[in-house]
Amino acid sequence: MAAEKPHINMVVIGHVDHGKSTLVGRLLLETGAIEPHIIEKFKKQAAEKGKGSFYFAWVMDGLKEERERGVTIDVAHKKFYTDKYFFTVIDAPGHRDFVKNMITGTSQADCAVISVSAIEGPQAQTKEHVFLATTLGVKQIIVAVNKMDAVDWSEEKYNACKEATSKLLKMTGTKPDSVPFIPVSALTGDNVKESSSNTPWYKGKTLLAALDDFKEVDKPTDKPLRMPIQDVYTITGIGTVPVGRVETGVLKPNMKISFQPSNKVGEVKSIEMHHEILPQATPGDNVGFNVRGIAKNDVRRGDVAGPADNPPTVAKSFTAQIAVLNHPSVITIGYTPVFHCHTAQVACRFVELIKTIDPKTGQAKENNPQFLKTGDIALVKVEPTRPMVIENAKEFPQLGRFAIRDMGQTVAAGMCVDIEKR
Repeated sequence: MAAEKPHINMVVIGHVDHGKSTLVGRLLLETGAIEPHIIEKFKKQAAEKGKGSFYFAWVMDGLKEERERGVTIDVAHKKFYTDKYFFTVIDAPGHRDFVKNMITGTSQADCAVISVSAIEGPQAQTKEHVFLATTLGVKQIIVAVNKMDAVDWSEEKYNACKEATSKLLKMTGTKPDSVPFIPVSALTGDNVKESSSNTPWYKGKTLLAALDDFKEVDKPTDKPLRMPIQDVYTITGIGTVPVGRVETGVLKPNMKISFQPSNKVGEVKSIEMHHEILPQATPGDNVGFNVRGIAKNDVRRGDVAGPADNPPTVAKSFTAQIAVLNHPSVITIGYTPVFHCHTAQVACRFVELIKTIDPKTGQAKENNPQFLKTGDIALVKVEPTRPMVIENAKEFPQLGRFAIRDMGQTVAAGMCVDIEKR
């Protein structure tokens, strides 16, 4: 049965116009996730308009249009099955959506496909997305060297693109040797499902075959429960129902639960997902649970639920390793941007710039620098301006990673390495 396949969250990233959406569409098409009759409909329209050869792009645009009109089609959910796995695509059409999706707990990606155009090679956003994905803990990566049809299947162009992207991966501490580089055309489908005769010089796997080489991500059920709260509802006749995604541990009825930083304790009465009562919830499950002893205003988005005898950590200050992705000027002591961590958004003040780090060696470049600029990787100490739950990324990666936002953009991303508790 399809539903029994192991589940993996995948993010498809890349610079604007490097064919991400077309690539996602191609994967959905080749795995049968888009209904054939929908494809036929658009194919016919494309032919009537004399755009037969562009029918696939037409299909993608048509689906996009239908989605915007609110017609429900499977592609909106972006799910597909390979021989081995059940994939959910964390779709990131806009740059901001990507950043937001990567950070909120609902979509910690297990793996990434980076779409890089063979025409231009990696660009500014490619770099930013790769930095963000790797800083936020995505370890498994495939690079799709896309638009090979537009460069006449040139092995030289492929090699140039591979070399430039490898450099970029090295900067983030990813070993390029462990990353497959696959020459594809999302538009024509070459090397996506079937090996292409247009690239006789390429001896590796197709994209779909490479996806099945991803490793399943362990479900950390043996760790204490950590569940960031996304929303809280009051349901007549039932009571207070917090909703969130279990990141670690197991949520069970009758558990005594501590909500931090609200510092409230309640007891789990029942757990449900899609209106079905569950005996328990494990990592990855998005559930609502009815809790006794908690009023509507006691708990809010950004709180984290954990066992009463092992509550989530509330930080007075914390030390973090950050990568400065894109800052218009420099970061100095006293700077107070908003940290997005699990479902919380809290302004945090930089109180110490401990050192900058050379990403190639991991050694210190400069101790106590005066400022940090775009491209720097640094160890810093920050103080939340109000109570905030954050965990050490080694113990709870899902609650130890964050992005730093300011002026409508992501200026940095990082992970917590040490905490001074409140």
